[in-house]
Amino acid sequence: MEGCVLGIDTSNYTTSVAIVDFDGSLIYQNRILLDVKMGERGLRQSDALFQHVKNMPLLLKALDSSYRANPIKAVAVSSKPRPLEDSYMPVFLAGISFGETIANLLGINCYTASHQENHLEAALWSLQKTFDKPFLAVHISGGTTEILQVFPHPLGYNTTIIGGTADISAGQLVDRVGVAMGLPFPAGKHLDAAALQEKHPPLELPVSVKDGWINFSGVETKVLRMLGGHPEAYGSIAKALLLCIAKSLDKAILYGCKQHNIQNVLLMGGVASSQVVRTALSKQQKQDHVQYYFGKQEFCTDHAVGTALLGLKKYLAS
Repeated sequence: MEGCVLGIDTSNYTTSVAIVDFDGSLIYQNRILLDVKMGERGLRQSDALFQHVKNMPLLLKALDSSYRANPIKAVAVSSKPRPLEDSYMPVFLAGISFGETIANLLGINCYTASHQENHLEAALWSLQKTFDKPFLAVHISGGTTEILQVFPHPLGYNTTIIGGTADISAGQLVDRVGVAMGLPFPAGKHLDAAALQEKHPPLELPVSVKDGWINFSGVETKVLRMLGGHPEAYGSIAKALLLCIAKSLDKAILYGCKQHNIQNVLLMGGVASSQVVRTALSKQQKQDHVQYYFGKQEFCTDHAVGTALLGLKKYLAS
């Protein structure tokens, strides 16, 4: 049987489409990063939604040759941020609208998943890894820093939040500091590059973690004060900030592992693509007696690959 599944994700940062065939192979993906003016720390939902509506026809037009040999048999869309009943964000309405329209025109099903499940599925797929027992997943992005206990099932995942940030997310911290340094938004890759170039020993920033919950607002205040009038120190500050994030995450994750007797930890989301954070956490895993798994970097930032793969599972099971 030949065919493919089209996945669509319209997040706060990126308009994304992906196509997977019935073997679970990625045969097409494309993304357009939403445009944020220099000095701004994100987009209003209405502005992001407008950009998605403009971007989606460009992405759909470009995918034409990728599915001719494998006709689209189902559509899958990211319909909300998290797999919770009350989870909602207007930007996902763009993907829902386009996805349901395509499905209705073709007379096929339109399946839904959450943006978080999209990240989960794609991270595991990128590693060719499956877990047959509960594991921890750490979603570290611009809008979310959550530590999840994950229970896999044939069509997806059941998750329980057991930790994370109690105030701002790791991604918000990175973006706010990065924009204050004059970096483009989202600032993650630029801050990571600055940190990797820094050769001096890093500054020490405080780590505030209690019972698996992290507080970053104090770090934000301290770092923004440090930036004032000292551009020569930006590389050192960037490195210190990312190492502080890694230490905070490690402490919170270790608490969750001990509480739930779990050793396997999957990291996903934009901040998980930071080389500084990955290296710092990797160095700690032997001492902590945990195993960190990092999704491939290109599938840590926003995309639609996991949504397409989850749609494929649901289609094949129907």
